[in-house]
Amino acid sequence: MLDWLNREGARAHVFFRRCTLPSRSIIETLDSGGHEIGLHLEDSRSLERFLEEKQIVERHAARKVMTISKHGSGGAKYGFHHYAPYEPEKYVEWAKLASMRLFLGNQQDPLIEPTNAGNGLLVFPSAFWLEPHWRDTKKFTVEWLLDHAQDRDIVLLVHPENVLADEGLVADFKRIIKTLESRIVQ
Repeated sequence: MLDWLNREGARAHVFFRRCTLPSRSIIETLDSGGHEIGLHLEDSRSLERFLEEKQIVERHAARKVMTISKHGSGGAKYGFHHYAPYEPEKYVEWAKLASMRLFLGNQQDPLIEPTNAGNGLLVFPSAFWLEPHWRDTKKFTVEWLLDHAQDRDIVLLVHPENVLADEGLVADFKRIIKTLESRIVQ
């Protein structure tokens, strides 16, 4: 998927958990495409745990991490370190304390506009989830995204393993990155 993005000149924020740190070759591919490496927070029990995970990714990637994402259902535990509750107000405050630039939340209504949380932090509380399991596919179609993203920034959220397992999602992803302008939020 990174090669497809790079061929189209489409830039992305790519998030890693402490258990999914990228290989050196993936980091090189990210760098060649001008992509941004972000933290996908797992252990959100405290500010200290957040800072520890941020530092793990920064050390591994040999760069400062300025973007964060966090998902959570409130119940399901998706990994050894995963803390299931979703408490975005805490993550926004922690991101501001860490002088991060961008927080991407897990709400499923891409009509929700981003907000400036102060201290240079932009918050996108919601995204257009490419996988249909997490989106209202009657209301938020790929056509809807292609139309509405012409006028404003909309986060496209994908989980590569899910997209790659579905030929239809692969086709949608390729069409989106060929059609829409992408940018790294600074």
